[in-house]
Amino acid sequence: MENKKENIIQTKSFDFALKIIELYKFLKQNNEYVISKQLLKSGTSIGANVQEAGAAQTKKDFITKMSIASKEARETKYWLNLLNKSNLVQNNYNEFMSAVDELINILTAIVKTSQKNI
Repeated sequence: MENKKENIIQTKSFDFALKIIELYKFLKQNNEYVISKQLLKSGTSIGANVQEAGAAQTKKDFITKMSIASKEARETKYWLNLLNKSNLVQNNYNEFMSAVDELINILTAIVKTSQKNI
């Protein structure tokens, strides 16, 4: 089940997780502990599920793992929106929002294409 789209999503989700870890550190330094922890969990879970999808035993398993990654990306977007709108910690979250939107779009396309090919 290896193809170019999977490699792109693996790379992008891993790079995004690294950025989320950096944001988490920044938020903790600014005494934000609750939402930052939720963000860390969902933001790093995207890539973990993409990696699991790479080892899927069936096409259905692959779709399930990619769907979970998509859900985690949407949850991450929620936490980023909450941080942005609440002004708990002043920061420019635009880069993170753009990156998570890109991940959502890629994951949605992968899931839809995979479902059509069953």
